[in-house]
Amino acid sequence: QVQLVESGGGLVQPGGSLRLSCVASGYNLSYYAVGWFRQAPGKEREGLACMSTHGDTYYADSVKGRFTISRDNDKNTVYLRSNSLKPEDTAVYYCAARGGPLARTSIAYVYWGQGTQVTVSS
Repeated sequence: QVQLVESGGGLVQPGGSLRLSCVASGYNLSYYAVGWFRQAPGKEREGLACMSTHGDTYYADSVKGRFTISRDNDKNTVYLRSNSLKPEDTAVYYCAARGGPLARTSIAYVYWGQGTQVTVSS
């Protein structure tokens, strides 16, 4: 059974940092492009960062320079390092995977985690 499980969310003060993790089971994540998305209440799901199997990356303007996507194929895990967090970064964060090339839009992804809540507040 293919599964993605996120962790690492929580409450953080503005300006703080978090590292989100997404562990895959049931398949070898190194063969898949991966992405991180988020969805705030009342808003559409937003693509944040994605990475191809070769390590090519894409970042949305809203997080460029603050967030970093990485992967550890030995651990079958993808990460999202989030720095300089702002209250507007508050959302449920999801990881996703797809066979094929890097993709920026959520509709392109087949496998999804259940999400982890990130709240940025003082």
